[in-house]
Amino acid sequence: MDIRYSANPNDVKRYTTEELRKEFLIENLYRPDEVVAVYSHVDRMVTLGCMPVKETVSIDKGIDIWANFGTHYFLERREIGIFNIGGAGKITVDGTVYELGYKDCLYITMGAKDVKFSSDDSAKPAKFYMVSAPAHCSYETKLLKIADANKKPCGEAATSNKRVINQFIHPAVLKTCQLSMGMTVLESGSVWNTMPAHTHERRMEVYMYFEVPEDQAIIHLMGQPQQTRHIVMTNEQAVISPSWSIHAAAGTASYTFIWAMGGENQEFDDMDTIKTNELR
Repeated sequence: MDIRYSANPNDVKRYTTEELRKEFLIENLYRPDEVVAVYSHVDRMVTLGCMPVKETVSIDKGIDIWANFGTHYFLERREIGIFNIGGAGKITVDGTVYELGYKDCLYITMGAKDVKFSSDDSAKPAKFYMVSAPAHCSYETKLLKIADANKKPCGEAATSNKRVINQFIHPAVLKTCQLSMGMTVLESGSVWNTMPAHTHERRMEVYMYFEVPEDQAIIHLMGQPQQTRHIVMTNEQAVISPSWSIHAAAGTASYTFIWAMGGENQEFDDMDTIKTNELR
């Protein structure tokens, strides 16, 4: 498992392109029949990817649970949100089977011991994208289809950011300890997300971009509002955003991204918005 330690914003001002990418960018999430995991010490969030092809894959495959978490199984003290961005697949949680199509989501509460992933068709494997946060109590494991998401249209074509925010793991949809996740879909011709930019000092965030055309790219903006930096990203890559960093992007084509948050609270109006013309 890849371990990422917290970065001081004063140090980040001096990072090279390579250092920025090594610290914040998450690549190669989907390897056949493997679990890829990145543990961030920013709010102790874990970002994972799993693409089962020929096998049924356990969530802890290749991870030393005791060495990395000090627990007996992965979700002993954690909750997790899982999206499928590939072909149809199944997630089995302590014997209960959940079927996930494209863009469906499963929330698994703290205490689930046995979690396994499989694909319906090895020629079109599922791609399970996951973010896990520490948890202190157990709620309800729940399957959320894309049709069940709480949809919030926002933005305008005139400002190139017309989009729909699909809230899945969100206080308006279901109860969790601290994890929140959703999916934002940009309309054709729109390329900007999360503008005007903002920070939220009490919560970190992870973005995972997909549906990015093969020959296109995402210019992800990060850093303190007066010390912005950028990371060039491609399809199915994720990026860690500490609480002190803005998190916004423009693509060279329209795209979709999954956002995940964890930290002190789940108050979505608890943010510091920065006027676009004041960014530096």
